[in-house]
Amino acid sequence: MQGEDDLRGLAKIMAFMRAVSILLVLMHFYWFCYGFFAERGWTLETIGKILTSFNRTAGLFSNTLYTKIFALVLLALSCLGTKGVKNEKITWPKIYTALVIGFLLFFLNTPLLKLSTRIGITTLLYILTTSLGYIALMVAGVWMSRLLHNNLMDDVFNNENESFQQETRLMQNEYSVNLPTRFYYKNKWNNGWINVVNPFRASIVLGTPGSGKSYAIINNYIKQHIEKGFSMYIYDFKFDDLSTIAYNHLLKHTHKYKVKPKFYIINFDDPRRSHRCNPLNPDFMTDISDAYEAAYTIMLNLNRSWIQKQGDFFVESPIILLAAIIWYLKIYENGRYCTFPHAIELLNKKYADVFTILTSYPELENYLSPFMDAWQGGAQDQLQGQIASAKIPLSRMISPQLYWVMTGDDFSLDINNPAAPKILCVGNNPDRQNIYSAALGLYNSRIVKLINKKGQLKSSVIIDELPTIYFRGLDNLIATARSNKVAVCLGFQDFSQLTRDYGDKESKVIQNTVGNIFSGQVVGETAKSLSERFGKVLQKRQSMTINRNDKSTSISTQMDSLIPASKISTLTQGMFVGAVSDNFDERIEQKIFHAEIVVDNDKVSAETKAYKKIPQILSFTNKSGEDNMKQEIEANYKRVKLNIVRIIESEIERIKNDPDLQHLVQQEK
Repeated sequence: MQGEDDLRGLAKIMAFMRAVSILLVLMHFYWFCYGFFAERGWTLETIGKILTSFNRTAGLFSNTLYTKIFALVLLALSCLGTKGVKNEKITWPKIYTALVIGFLLFFLNTPLLKLSTRIGITTLLYILTTSLGYIALMVAGVWMSRLLHNNLMDDVFNNENESFQQETRLMQNEYSVNLPTRFYYKNKWNNGWINVVNPFRASIVLGTPGSGKSYAIINNYIKQHIEKGFSMYIYDFKFDDLSTIAYNHLLKHTHKYKVKPKFYIINFDDPRRSHRCNPLNPDFMTDISDAYEAAYTIMLNLNRSWIQKQGDFFVESPIILLAAIIWYLKIYENGRYCTFPHAIELLNKKYADVFTILTSYPELENYLSPFMDAWQGGAQDQLQGQIASAKIPLSRMISPQLYWVMTGDDFSLDINNPAAPKILCVGNNPDRQNIYSAALGLYNSRIVKLINKKGQLKSSVIIDELPTIYFRGLDNLIATARSNKVAVCLGFQDFSQLTRDYGDKESKVIQNTVGNIFSGQVVGETAKSLSERFGKVLQKRQSMTINRNDKSTSISTQMDSLIPASKISTLTQGMFVGAVSDNFDERIEQKIFHAEIVVDNDKVSAETKAYKKIPQILSFTNKSGEDNMKQEIEANYKRVKLNIVRIIESEIERIKNDPDLQHLVQQEK
């Protein structure tokens, strides 16, 4: 009741103001058109005295403009409280038209007073135009008030309620990644910054294909970390998109490093444009658990369904067998033949020879006990199944080009060694990812082991299209690498893709341990999960009831999503939502963002045009100028096979000549 009384009181005040405004216009006519009224006897002496006294005190009639302005101000104030039934035909263009017409008629007709005719036509015209102008301004004010009182119809998508202040400061340090932005707040676009001041707390970049995650974010991570002297590992799914950026940016910023870094590439498609590296380098394998990690990574990359079945007998058996073979090659002749291609070849030899050789080493005897029990117990079917589980997937990797790359030793995988920093790019091929991913996953697992150590150079691990490769130990790297200055940036499309390829448990760990998250357009459960992560904020809600005679409006507040899932699922290209983490001494109050990441397209285009191609690394030209790449690669392939044949022959001979191992010879028979 009190509210209704207040509204009625306000309405009376508005009506009074409008009446005073109209009265001022009438007084204006009486004063400035007095001669016209006097000729016709339409004047009163009392009114004249009142107006003269009023003008002497306030000076209101000393100029035609003063009265009009005062009348217009009162009219505008009276329109603020106007109530009326909303008319959908009222639009802003109509309001602007009425305002312009009213202004012209009301204010620009003063010259008519200076003209005089016998019958006062100009005076009548002045009164008419002023009156019409006043009416037009009043109509415009009433319409404007109605539209403003019904402003929810102008924001049907609730953009204003869901916009918020974001970080406008540029906060840089020796590790940071800084992205310029534009964000919408208070009916205008503002300039801001996304400041990743602590990239060592890991970053996730989400977005459906074409959302701009590589162009706007991942490319900037690569460029800015090179500019700040990071060693770097880049998984380039669509080789050589990211590798070209890294190579050319390194050429310009080599001076940012204390020790000049070297640029290396692993590329199975073209041996001319690839360095050679042995991921099973015996110098970096200190325990049989390292061999197990390598085998685990290889087998799970070849059999993605095994990720969900970790611990099963027929999953663990082939992994243990491959690990035993890798460790055997590590201890045989000081690791001279400890490479992945040699391991594949040895695994594909007769299992009687393989088991005889492996069990001749005490450190492998217990490791292979499940196989030996099946062999000695006559369970040939079980044994064949265990061995086939390892042989079948690995046979897909028998490739002369892959053997060539993985048997060389051009560099080591300790990319953040302060004495020899490296930028390493490994290239995949979407058409052959099932084959290459296993080999590249082996590089990944070895690099994780080597870089996550104290006292090393700051380093950056960039993995674009993460689900195309199984990255063993990634969750542990994110959780522990912060103190060792390892920045991890992962790009993929949505959480369901990660869960499918990494399993629910590991996927949840990765999602919940990252400190910085960027998301372009994503849908479904991923959008809902992100919306919940960003939290809720107090928002206004307006409800309106309209009938034939009146309307009523009520305003309330309630907690609602700061960035709803529906907004995340309809983001345009280049628009990102997310949150960043801060440091003790670098506080960021506005951690959440919903903004367009600004990319200078002209600058990027100019840079891209000026890029140099990654040069050819190896030349297979012989002395006569002929290209003999195929012959050299085939020769290496045959050499690996021959090495394994010789190893088996020499090992069998050793066992036969050793009295302590005669039981193994008998067992083989």
